[in-house]
Amino acid sequence: RYVKIMRIIRDYQFVKSSDRGASVAIGNFDGVHLGHQHVIEIAQLWGRNNKSPLGVLTFEPHPRSYFFPDGANFRLMSSEAKATRLNKLNVEKLYELNFNKTLSSLTPFEFADQVISKGLGLRHLVVGKDFCFGKGRSGTVKDLVSLGNSMGFEVTIAELMETEIGQVSSTSIRNALTEGRPKDAAKQLGHWHRIEGPVIGGEQRGRELGYPTANMSLDSLHLPHLGVYAVLVDVLNGEHAGSYNGVASLGVRPMFGENTPNLETFIFDFSGDLYGATLSVALVEFMRPEIKFDTLKKLITQMDQDSLKAREILNSMK
Repeated sequence: RYVKIMRIIRDYQFVKSSDRGASVAIGNFDGVHLGHQHVIEIAQLWGRNNKSPLGVLTFEPHPRSYFFPDGANFRLMSSEAKATRLNKLNVEKLYELNFNKTLSSLTPFEFADQVISKGLGLRHLVVGKDFCFGKGRSGTVKDLVSLGNSMGFEVTIAELMETEIGQVSSTSIRNALTEGRPKDAAKQLGHWHRIEGPVIGGEQRGRELGYPTANMSLDSLHLPHLGVYAVLVDVLNGEHAGSYNGVASLGVRPMFGENTPNLETFIFDFSGDLYGATLSVALVEFMRPEIKFDTLKKLITQMDQDSLKAREILNSMK
């Protein structure tokens, strides 16, 4: 699908010589928003000038999930969706390190020495000015520069990015999605907010109603405003791989009892089996909240109206 296939490296202690010497942007990169893209661009430019591959250094699970496993779901994207997005940005090496007790216990000096310098052999790091690292987030960008000077890697500190709607941040993007403002989220992301994952088995109700849907789990992801959206759909693999338009319901299906939130997408002008395929569904416009209907007939009438409206919205973008 893409010209280059990004390599994913998950262990800093067993690294091929060809995976060393990169110019790397470091952070969690949840959402891969414009601020993240700016940091990656700086790493890319340095790499071009110094003949180093472009890399991203990140962590799985997200440190916040590791330290607060029972906290609210906050992630804008899964690790797979993040990898898909980074591959589109021509990242060559994704150092997706396992965030565990050992890694989280490293002091700033130990992290710089064992992970950055000796482990991955990085030549250049780009970080945001608010970047912290090491046990208890005790290391600052000033510490990183100092450690780089003594250990032989260079550090560039990137300014935080502002747009017309304020500072770009994952928190601001989450707020926009919570309030049903996917276009405002997209202004900070630099791309549509997408939910990516495999198509899972559903109740088959959509097929009976004349609207067969592709069902996807929202496990561990931040929940956008529940309701119906006009969507763009990329089928990433399988015989039906390609790009489509559609309408999706994100919610708990109130007419059919209490359910776990999921995403049900009806793809326009499509027929075929998508079970097991990986979909990337972009939320383009919030159209209405979830409604509990009295009858199936009323539900189908509303679905007809939703489909017409979503087609109009998506056709107007061409």
